[in-house]
Amino acid sequence: MSATADKARFYLEQSVPELREYERKKIFSKDEITSIIKKRSDFEHKINARGAQPADFVRYAEYEMNLDSLRRKRVKRLGIKSTGFSGQRRIFFVLDRATRKFHGDIGLWVQYIEYARRQKAFKKLSTILMDALRLHPTKADLWIYAAQYSVEDHADMSQARTYMQRGLRFCKNSRKLWIQYAKLELIYITKLVARQRILGLDEKPEGPKQQVSEDDLNADMIMMPQITEEDINPKARDDTIDEAALKTLNSTPALTGAIPLAIFDSAIKTFDYNACFAHEFFDMVFEFEDVPCLQKILSHILDVMQESKPNSPHTLICYIKYPTAGVRVTSAEFPRALGAALSRLQKHRQKPEVAKEVIDWLRPVEKTKDLDSSIQKVIAATIHKAELVLQEA
Repeated sequence: MSATADKARFYLEQSVPELREYERKKIFSKDEITSIIKKRSDFEHKINARGAQPADFVRYAEYEMNLDSLRRKRVKRLGIKSTGFSGQRRIFFVLDRATRKFHGDIGLWVQYIEYARRQKAFKKLSTILMDALRLHPTKADLWIYAAQYSVEDHADMSQARTYMQRGLRFCKNSRKLWIQYAKLELIYITKLVARQRILGLDEKPEGPKQQVSEDDLNADMIMMPQITEEDINPKARDDTIDEAALKTLNSTPALTGAIPLAIFDSAIKTFDYNACFAHEFFDMVFEFEDVPCLQKILSHILDVMQESKPNSPHTLICYIKYPTAGVRVTSAEFPRALGAALSRLQKHRQKPEVAKEVIDWLRPVEKTKDLDSSIQKVIAATIHKAELVLQEA
């Protein structure tokens, strides 16, 4: 018990200069500082005790976050330019101790990472991510988070790909990781296309000039098309947009769908041509209506499914949905596309597995805002017939 008290006292003594400054600058009153000391003492005794739990560290960190928020507001109101101490540093200290003691608790790591991200402490965040991934290389969600962070906060697609590739070395059997990798690439394509449209450079993409080739030096990696940094990340020079670089994107793998296709081909082999996985991949791609290579990717996925598992209900529903790919539900082209899809459905209507998939597909479509009433009636009737098939099965 004395060891616990000694540790608690040691950590509390480190905050004495900080609290004295707060009192001297009248950021907190004497009574408030006494309360802060008592709270910190209680927390320190809990987290240094033998039976400490991750929740104790979480509550401690949340208290310090609230205290720091209050300190910032008072500093701003009082017009104090700066203080020699930062609550951020103390919060990092608490979370660092938490992850060191309970390094197997993913929740603590996520809270640590999220706090660093909110504080825009990018160097610290990189260190935390590296530590988390080193200790938990088989956690697919951490690799996905790291890749998304690279794109969302730093627009660094190259680093995001690196995270995904490394993640697949440790989590090769994670369906979620494969699908999220392809999704990240499609989101990136969507952003590039949007940028082109804003600049009036949205031409139809030509066929790919380069083929996907095997990388003999890294056989356990996905065979990626050869793309230069300038191809995938055209930079502005002298604060101007490099329109020529954006135009050349149309003929590179970045926009022709070669990368998502390479990911799918590697993934489907990994999962031994599993129809359920291919269906999940198809549905993920199906959501990207504005991607110019949408038809090319979906057509390839469907061809692989029909060749490997032609009679699977997963293959059949993808075959049925395909005519509506890339067509907005509220557009003038949708009735014809839906008609083609329902025509394909006729042959397989009485199969219960297909009927269930049809309901899952059409029910959200039926609830689309501003959907034409006649189309809504057709969809409602189709869903009703599918429900009858399920009842009879």
